[in-house]
Amino acid sequence: MVVSTAEFRASLSGAAPAPMLTPPLAALWWAAKGNWDKAHKIVQDEATREAALVHAYLHRVEGDLGNAGYWYRQAGQPVATDNLESEWERIASALLEGGKK
Repeated sequence: MVVSTAEFRASLSGAAPAPMLTPPLAALWWAAKGNWDKAHKIVQDEATREAALVHAYLHRVEGDLGNAGYWYRQAGQPVATDNLESEWERIASALLEGGKK
């Protein structure tokens, strides 16, 4: 089981995400692998705040800041202003921490 951000990042050397990952974490995994389309397909129909946050991140990666803003609002989060790598780390950490509770 993935328990830390470091282990999650290390899993990126694999061909697919671990099957027990939540959809938002699986989408982040695919985003880190450069597969935006696959990541987007995973979260676009998920109705959770966590999925909305990953969805916002993906649209920020895409450069569609208007759409990203909508998804940040759906997630109940402020629009991110840090670099994309820092945001990815922050989201991954939050999602992994949330899974431990």
